[in-house]
Amino acid sequence: MAKGRSYASLATLVLVSFACGTLWSQEKKPLAVPPADDVQQQAESRKALSLERVPYKIVYETWQEGNWELFLTNADGSNPVNLTRTPEANELYPHVSPDATKVCFSCDVFEKAKPVRRDVYWMNLDGSGRTLVARNARQACWGPDSATIAYLGAEFEKFTYTDYATKGIFFFDTRTGKTTQHPNKNLHHLYNLCWSPNGKWFVATVHAGMDFKHAILAIQADGQGVYNLNIPGCRPDISPDGKRIAWGSSDFDLCVADLHLELPAPKVANTRVVAHSEKPLHNYHADFSPDGKYLTFSQGPTQKNLGAAPEIVGIRAKGWNICVADVEKKNCFVRITTDGACNKEPDWVPARK
Repeated sequence: MAKGRSYASLATLVLVSFACGTLWSQEKKPLAVPPADDVQQQAESRKALSLERVPYKIVYETWQEGNWELFLTNADGSNPVNLTRTPEANELYPHVSPDATKVCFSCDVFEKAKPVRRDVYWMNLDGSGRTLVARNARQACWGPDSATIAYLGAEFEKFTYTDYATKGIFFFDTRTGKTTQHPNKNLHHLYNLCWSPNGKWFVATVHAGMDFKHAILAIQADGQGVYNLNIPGCRPDISPDGKRIAWGSSDFDLCVADLHLELPAPKVANTRVVAHSEKPLHNYHADFSPDGKYLTFSQGPTQKNLGAAPEIVGIRAKGWNICVADVEKKNCFVRITTDGACNKEPDWVPARK
């Protein structure tokens, strides 16, 4: 792909969407919540999950009063709190540190009401101490030490919503303010980076890069090793014990499987579906709870009038809500938000020690 090409076009967004299996619905109106026939399922799941007893919180991005903000809520959706309150900026893609004290996130910079750059910041979980990590960067995540942030460099200077327009993995030390680059300089077109609990691996999706058409990869955190996990889909997350992986195998299925990073060639085994939806509802953005018992994820419609691939970071997605599912059961999940306010990219907050 030629350097300098704009990736903000509709055609490019469609390409990313199809890579994960996205289909467009022919419905003309966005569906804020699923049909009434799932009311019983939701009631039964809510009773079975008893989320009011879960001690962890969830942070997520949401479109509120004309811009993106980061909200913090209890596991059952109660007591939502706006962490950012910045009408002049768009905060997106939150990731909470393992010690539950900080959150890193992306922030879109605007000029004349148009986005011109996406930067990465971190701040304390109460919203204070906002600190720049890197300009023209995206999709950051915390290391297991709760002090190092890994992020993806942007491939182009010009702003794009395209998730995979990235080049290089970088490390930012919040204690010293110093930045270093991953030793493998060939890493590009990655998105949705996740750092393993032992600090030795990343998992990420690659699209049209590194000799892959589309794949979920295991990448050595301090070496050259790159391994295709040979599972379809995108947006992987690793469980807190490092033994399982969750991801979207299609637009409609979120899966969990055993993850074997200890093998000479890492692999995935024993795949099963945790959450399934039917058109027009799609499931994306899975994240394991700190105890590994639950997944939080985003669910919402993809329809022509919403534009291409509403699951992409920064794309408004009316009708999308945050859900929580039991990892051990199929389709035992509830929507903890119901306003359909483009609620996406949820991330669990560990309990403070």
